[in-house]
Amino acid sequence: MKRTTRALLATAAAGSLLLAAAGCSGSDDDSSASGGKVELTFWSWVPGIDKVVNQWNTAHPDIHVTVSKQAQGDEEVTKVLTANKAGNPPDLFQAEYQALPTLVSNSAAGDISKYTGDAKSKFAPGVWSTITLGTDAVYAIPQDSGPMMLYYRQDVFAQLGLKVPTTWDEFAQTAKQVRQKDPKRYLTTFSSGDPGWFAGLAQQAGAKWFGISGDTWSVHVDDSATKKVADFWGGLVASGDIDKQPMYTPEWNKALNDGTLIAWPSAVWGPGVLSGNAPDTAGKWAIAELPQWSAGEHKTGSWGGSSTAVAAKSKHQKEAAEFAIWLNTDTAAVTGLITEGGIYPAATAAQSGGALAKPPAFFSNQPEFYTLAQTIAGTAAGVTWGPNVNVTYATYKDAFGKAITDKTPFPGALTAMQQSTVDDLKKNGFKVG
Repeated sequence: MKRTTRALLATAAAGSLLLAAAGCSGSDDDSSASGGKVELTFWSWVPGIDKVVNQWNTAHPDIHVTVSKQAQGDEEVTKVLTANKAGNPPDLFQAEYQALPTLVSNSAAGDISKYTGDAKSKFAPGVWSTITLGTDAVYAIPQDSGPMMLYYRQDVFAQLGLKVPTTWDEFAQTAKQVRQKDPKRYLTTFSSGDPGWFAGLAQQAGAKWFGISGDTWSVHVDDSATKKVADFWGGLVASGDIDKQPMYTPEWNKALNDGTLIAWPSAVWGPGVLSGNAPDTAGKWAIAELPQWSAGEHKTGSWGGSSTAVAAKSKHQKEAAEFAIWLNTDTAAVTGLITEGGIYPAATAAQSGGALAKPPAFFSNQPEFYTLAQTIAGTAAGVTWGPNVNVTYATYKDAFGKAITDKTPFPGALTAMQQSTVDDLKKNGFKVG
């Protein structure tokens, strides 16, 4: 998170923030009393979302939504917090799941639970939990999700006589077999540059990094589940059975494209990355469920995803919530988000069939791509993010990068992540128990 965002967070946290208080901080909805046309503003980065919003405006002449395109990530969070502090935030805004606690604790995102009706039933429990922060409040409506799965080179697996691993023990054995059968190849790599990837793997193992009870946060980045994941990957790196180069580098792209790397634990949005970074491998990849820690289990984690939040200071929270629910559950609206914005919808009814009836063009060899993805998405673990995930993530990059360079055990990096996260929360006025 950018320095300006951190400063705003610190200012807002000075009085030991209560999530419950933040959830109740929304202004009274005066739309019904006004009796006139309601005008809503909406900040979003999703491509083509203006076309989807036009559908709403045509069908709802009394509630008009104006879209303002924004940059994704920290830049948008900073702008929302700045506008909120100035008293003129947009009525709705896009919010990545891991950024939502920061927006809530700064009283930017409001609790819209009294307006959400049966919206909860439209989403998988794990996805819904990301917008409640483990409370009875509802701070946003899920839009897209990033369930994790295993991508693998179907052709190379067949060539080397490899079976798709169904457990992490089998994954480790497969990694060793790849090196023995073709020393020029690796099964996959461990990336010290992608904390969201590691967080998703930890979620699958049962990690619970953050929790909230009243006004007190709990932080367990170094819990036993996460240590298990760190030990596993650290062992593979130390033995040389997998590569250790970061993802999203020219070298990584080349290794995917030329078959040096033949598997990638990633998320449902992986086809876009592969088609852009490894174009020569079209039709050669397939997906499978992530390997499991115990045979017979069916669990996954999430990497990425965002929601539509309603401003705590919006004067039209009811109408804004109505629009947010429509945007992310209505069949025509979600179809537009898929075809125009390229998202993988959080709404379970839209995760296969319709706009997702055919596989991504890059996966023409696997017609059941989205049917399998939907099944996997339903097994995603719930997650509660904390208000300073940016600190946790930044420390991950530094600590795991150092562990790889110094060839030290990976769990030591978790100790650094835990300490920096707790220290930062306390520094900014949060209670940590």
